[in-house]
Amino acid sequence: MDEPKNKKKQLNNYVKYSGLGFQMMATLGIAVWGGIKLDEWLELKFPAFTVALPCIALIGSLIIFIRSLPKE
Repeated sequence: MDEPKNKKKQLNNYVKYSGLGFQMMATLGIAVWGGIKLDEWLELKFPAFTVALPCIALIGSLIIFIRSLPKE
């Protein structure tokens, strides 16, 4: 009787953390794209925004991931 609940919980965890992974990839992709566009628009020789925006997005994504972990 306890086995179906355990399998359902495992599946829910898999879906939850897979979704967080895809969200992190999308966030980083958008940050890189935005950084490239900003660097082109500002005509910067050093890709400052291409470096800075993904770092900020990664930190934010990791904070969201850590907060989503169970408190147990």
